[in-house]
Amino acid sequence: MRIEKDSMGEMQVPEDALYGASTQRAVLNFPVSPLRFSRRFIRALGMIKKAAAMANKELELVPADKADAISKAADEVLVGKLDAHFVVDIFQTGSGTSTNMNANEVISNRAIELLGGKRGDKNLIHPNDHVNMCQSSNDVIPTAIHISAYEACQRELIPALEKLHKALQSKARQFQDVVKSGRTHLQDATPITLGQELSGYAAQVGYAVDRVKRSLPMLAELALGGTAVGTGLNTHPDFAKTAIKHIAAMSDCPFVEARNHFEAQGARDAAVEMSGQLKTIACSLMKIANDLRWLSSGPRCSLAEITLPETQPGSSIMPAKVNPVICESMMMVCAHVFGNDACINVCGQHGNFELNVMLPVLGYNLLQAIELLAAGAANFCDKCVLGIEADRAKCLEYAEKSLATCTSLAPKIGYDLAAKVAKKAFSENKTVRETAREMKVLPEAELARVLDLMAMTKPGL
Repeated sequence: MRIEKDSMGEMQVPEDALYGASTQRAVLNFPVSPLRFSRRFIRALGMIKKAAAMANKELELVPADKADAISKAADEVLVGKLDAHFVVDIFQTGSGTSTNMNANEVISNRAIELLGGKRGDKNLIHPNDHVNMCQSSNDVIPTAIHISAYEACQRELIPALEKLHKALQSKARQFQDVVKSGRTHLQDATPITLGQELSGYAAQVGYAVDRVKRSLPMLAELALGGTAVGTGLNTHPDFAKTAIKHIAAMSDCPFVEARNHFEAQGARDAAVEMSGQLKTIACSLMKIANDLRWLSSGPRCSLAEITLPETQPGSSIMPAKVNPVICESMMMVCAHVFGNDACINVCGQHGNFELNVMLPVLGYNLLQAIELLAAGAANFCDKCVLGIEADRAKCLEYAEKSLATCTSLAPKIGYDLAAKVAKKAFSENKTVRETAREMKVLPEAELARVLDLMAMTKPGL
């Protein structure tokens, strides 16, 4: 152990730790869970601290040698070299001050080493006076949430959803000529093609991409520069725009200074909005995964209209059983995202006056939801959707057997007689076509035209 000091006095810190007294106090104060901020969030912190050092150098607020050392140390945080030193529990101070100080202390001590000094020598680099210059936890942590969430959406979620969208569109085209029975209320309905059914799923995922993109501009607004309460006390008037210019260049994302710093720190509406979009996307993926699970149910005693790729044995007791496990995995991801959203909604309500005080758990859940949906959608695409095959004969059989085909008879023979045909067909275990022919409700040629299954799927043509 070594001794480090902060405003509360001396603290014993592990000898090999880059963090200092403030972080160690947080480690002792919050022994709540194994949850820590993800790589992408720590990357965002490194980016903020590097951009701040560059801005403070340009504005002549921090000497060049110190600013350069801070920048180099922040670079190591940015690329993940120092992740082991970020040790604070997610369930900590609501502003995320402990995590901000964790970053300040790690970067400070590493910068001291780069200058040839000894860890803890704050005369060389001070975590507050130099690394945290022109910043507050109250604007740094909201900024890190926005940067990390924006990057995760742009680089993980949107590409995964676009890939899934393309795969579903391809399958919709592949099966555009496969006639099957539609289903409403889990009961037989009028014919549809498997391609039409899958095109609906493709559209859902296409809209999902649009939903994420529509919410990104609000995440692009950064709170940096507001310091304690949004007024910008103790910061240079040009700091925010200068630092954010560097953040935008480093990330290749269109980040800008918040239009209103009081909103940017007192509220977390942009995160809540994005979480709502993620919840909607999870609803879509839950519906798609569950439908595919049902459509593939069987192989002999259920629908079995499609087959899914066989990925692993499905039972430890029933030989040769294969289950739709990728669909189930996707559904569990969606359920988890619903939980993330519930947590984020509660957190978003706790913007008490000039600061939201549930930032760490909000940021953690938002990033986790994005990353889970991205990984889940990509896996669902690769291991399930791309391998869908249709049982064309089974689909046609169900379409022909559906009593709902009597719907197309109703305009010709009336609703009541059409219903009579359907009921008689059901009681005698025959098709509507067979029963209508026996009852001679229409001439044969017209009956064939009216009961053309493919034509029913395209009534406007």
